[in-house]
Amino acid sequence: MSKETEIDMKDVELNELDPEKQPMTADGQAAGGEKNGSVKQKVPEDEVTFTGLSKEELMKVAGTPGWVRTRWVLLVLFWLGWLGMLAGAIAIIVQAPRCKPIPEMNWWNEGPLYQISDVDAFAGGIAGVEAKLDEINKLKVKGLILGPLHTSQADKLPALDLQVIDPTYGERKDLVAVLEKAHKKGISVVLDLTPNYRGASPWFNNDGVSDVMEKVMNAAEYWLNLKVDGIKVSDLTVATSSPEWSRLQSALRINSTENPRKRLLMGVVENASADAVSQLVNDSGVDLVLSNLLGSKKGGVERIQAMDILHSQQMSLAWGLGAAQRQQLSEQATSPGLMRLYQLLLFTMPGTPVFTYGDEIGLQALGDESPKMIWDVETEPAEGAAVNETSEAARTERVAMRKWFRSLSDLRGKERSLLHGDYYSLSSSSSSLSFLRVWDQSERYITAVNFGSSSETLALKLAPTEGLELPETGTVKLSTDEEMVVDSRVPLDKITLKPGQAVLLQFPYTG
Repeated sequence: MSKETEIDMKDVELNELDPEKQPMTADGQAAGGEKNGSVKQKVPEDEVTFTGLSKEELMKVAGTPGWVRTRWVLLVLFWLGWLGMLAGAIAIIVQAPRCKPIPEMNWWNEGPLYQISDVDAFAGGIAGVEAKLDEINKLKVKGLILGPLHTSQADKLPALDLQVIDPTYGERKDLVAVLEKAHKKGISVVLDLTPNYRGASPWFNNDGVSDVMEKVMNAAEYWLNLKVDGIKVSDLTVATSSPEWSRLQSALRINSTENPRKRLLMGVVENASADAVSQLVNDSGVDLVLSNLLGSKKGGVERIQAMDILHSQQMSLAWGLGAAQRQQLSEQATSPGLMRLYQLLLFTMPGTPVFTYGDEIGLQALGDESPKMIWDVETEPAEGAAVNETSEAARTERVAMRKWFRSLSDLRGKERSLLHGDYYSLSSSSSSLSFLRVWDQSERYITAVNFGSSSETLALKLAPTEGLELPETGTVKLSTDEEMVVDSRVPLDKITLKPGQAVLLQFPYTG
């Protein structure tokens, strides 16, 4: 073989070697001309691609006995699973406890009413009330009771004009402005039309009550056309004795397309027994009866008995301490601790709480004059200014009480048990009482108060006939006693309350 032939054969052998195995040339290329590290891959000319089964082939396979059985098994399992889930859902619905229907409620059942008996002392007149509506709204009140505002002289019937506002309080346009702004905030406005509010008898001479009732009825129609949301009158027992009383009721029952809110007819009764109040609720036709039972009944046993009689009528019942006489709570609760106690009691009793202006800060009355409302209680003294320790302590106390009031008002508006729940008495003594509020599956609440001058231990128990059971312990929700820490647990069979202290306990529904 010649030398040229041998060289050609070596070139062929080198070209057939894997490029990575070919010897390197001086310039870093493989002998075959490819750069080092590159790989040549040969793609088959006739690459096979998967096309799946044809329709005819699928039909042949689908019709085989094995696949037919598989489809039937899957179909049966699907429907069995679906029916099982349906049966489970039905069982859950049937076995689950049914929700109790919400009772019919009106706006005056949804929160506290705030009574401004002297608009001049409150804010310098009716115009001042409008300016303070933002502050009032923070208290979560649902209604204002204004006045009386009308022109009247003590015990002088000829001077009575129920359709004219006393100029010392303001003008008609001022009241219209209050109504418009209050309604925008969801606050209703009730007008006190007690005729002889400056005199000895609310209805002047009781023998002539029919003549006065005629004036009240005409005035009610006048103010209701101005979009007032309700009318309040005092001495309900005398008012209902008038033949004209039914006409006043009719005037408030006339629906207004301009003011769709239901109109409130509110009456006040003083020094009546719980049975007499209950009778008035049933027979008088008023929507809400405010009594002074809480003030006239001083003992815990008497107060519990009054609630036992009246709790089933809570949608038509209002409670207050001093409110029936248009007085501040401080007239009967003489210390900040007792004021907090009665605020807690009023917010948790079955019925609508009614407060007089200033109750939220513990405003004290001085003498026979209406106390001037104190504003800007949260404004602290300027830095570096001389501070009167007594005045600063009083300001701090007002701030704390206002916070307490707002927390109670907020809680009552949120919790169904407190808003319209069932009531059960638990214990009572000459200076203490406790009761339970329950609604369906909502959180349950226990109010326990000691308004006496010595410590008292309460054993909370339900009557066996009630069909309910108390847990062993309850959680402290709110307390006037700093030693009863919020969220701590206390045994319900032995709660010790210091003098003038109150606690609100909570426990969950357990089925």
